[in-house]
Formats: sequence, structure tokens, C-alpha cells
Amino acid sequence: MTRIFLTKKFDKWAKDEGLTDQQLKASVAEMDEGLHDANLGGSIFKKRIGINGQSKRSSLRTIIAFKVNDRAFFVYGFPKSAMDNISKQEKAALKEQAKVLFSMDEEKIDKASKGKALREIIDMEGTKYE
Repeated sequence: MTRIFLTKKFDKWAKDEGLTDQQLKASVAEMDEGLHDANLGGSIFKKRIGINGQSKRSSLRTIIAFKVNDRAFFVYGFPKSAMDNISKQEKAALKEQAKVLFSMDEEKIDKASKGKALREIIDMEGTKYE
């Protein structure tokens, strides 16, 4: 199964928007099954998430650095009402960020988690979501 991480900036945004870990886990489960809204290249995907009774189409957009059955890093999010899509420059920066994230070994991931640069979604029993 895929391990799920949130960058510090995304984690703050998600909390402000009311996104729950359960919704993020469900989105990654869909991604593991090949269900995403757009493959932006470089292991970057756009995934819609509905909240507050809104449909996925009219709600939030997330950008995920994702490799099936490996790791998913939620790196960026925005409401549909704020903008339709990311710019070419943002997309290029996110691809670079994905390269860095996927190059991290367990020691670097642990260090980033302890330093709060990343947060891993943990299941109800307190173990890593895998």
C-alpha cells in the first residue's frame, strides 16, 4: 500500500479547508486504482476532493506527487473557486519538488517528519498507513 505524507504547507491548508486524513486516504486509495483527474507528468497528479457536501467537480483541487503502491506526497491544494489550474511555472516547480521527495530515503523522511516539514498520515492504531 501507499504511504501518505503531507508537506507542512499543504497540511496547514488542508486543515484550514476542513480536509480530513480520512478524505486524503480515500483519495490515495482511488489513485492506487488509477483514478485521478490529470497526470501532469513527472509523477505529479491533480486529484479533486469534494467537501462539505459539494461534488468533487466544484470543490477542492490537490496536487500529489504519487507513485502507486509506494508513496504519495500531498504538496499543493486550491479551491476550484480560486483558480481552474496551476501555471506552467508552478507545474515545473512541483515536478522538481517531486524529484526531491522521491529521492528521500527512510532516514531523510524520518528527519523531515521530526522537523515537521512532512507529516505522515497514521491509522487509528497509531501505525503508519500502509
